[in-house]
Amino acid sequence: MRQRSEPWINRWYRPIIIAITIFGAALTSYLTITHFFGGTVALCTTQGSGCDLILNSEYAKIFGIPLTIFGALGYLTIGGLAAAPLIFQTEDVKFKEKVKQQTSFLLFMVSTATMVFSAYLMYLVAFVIKDANGQTTFCIYCFSSAMAMFSIWLLNLFGNIWKDIGQLIFIGLIVGVVTLTGTLGVYASQNQLLAQSGTFQGRLVQHLRAIDAKMYGAFWCPHCRDQKELFGEAKKQIPYIECDPRGENPKTQLCQAKGIKGFPTWEIKNKLHEGQKTLEELADLSGYEGSRAN
Repeated sequence: MRQRSEPWINRWYRPIIIAITIFGAALTSYLTITHFFGGTVALCTTQGSGCDLILNSEYAKIFGIPLTIFGALGYLTIGGLAAAPLIFQTEDVKFKEKVKQQTSFLLFMVSTATMVFSAYLMYLVAFVIKDANGQTTFCIYCFSSAMAMFSIWLLNLFGNIWKDIGQLIFIGLIVGVVTLTGTLGVYASQNQLLAQSGTFQGRLVQHLRAIDAKMYGAFWCPHCRDQKELFGEAKKQIPYIECDPRGENPKTQLCQAKGIKGFPTWEIKNKLHEGQKTLEELADLSGYEGSRAN
């Protein structure tokens, strides 16, 4: 009797997953490097829209840490699990099969968690994050990463012969619910930011952050306080630089290097503008084109 050949997906799903994780790790590492070194991300040339808006939004961070760092760690973890059975070369067939089964199960859990998290991020991109005109936007990097995670999940699911499908589904549901609950908890504070983005002040401060504008001031400066109050609840998102060494998180050397002589001083499009400005003035100086209605 002719022996039935093993399906291609059973033979190749791990190498394919490894290739995808290399791509994902390289992508997220690139975005992380450009974030910390202030470089321009390829295909994100339009400031305040598209992937530039999304990658610089508060939703692209967890506790102030860029999501791209967590993404890179996730890809490396998945890649390591996929590569483990291929690395361990042993004559012990039972041990090799055990390693394969255990890593497949761990792959399923990790990929399920990352897929659910990626799905929530795509929901944010599609329905929550808006540009200055209140329109939805698109991020090729976010979409590519989400598709990569979904592909990994599918490859691992169909590339294995699972002994207990019922248990697998149950565990998948548990992992998905726990991941979604944790994600919603982490992003609970973003609800306030979402409410702010619906106001002129909120949209303007998002625009100022997107074009890398800065407000230089001092903690004791009354005009600086008045300037911040014009933004209402969105004042916490102002890209503020403290110049007095006695203030919180001061950047005195930066202020001196910029030649800051009075407070507040705005740096917009590489030009300094001294004195307190109205929201309308800041909108005009920064090239804000969105709605100015609350």
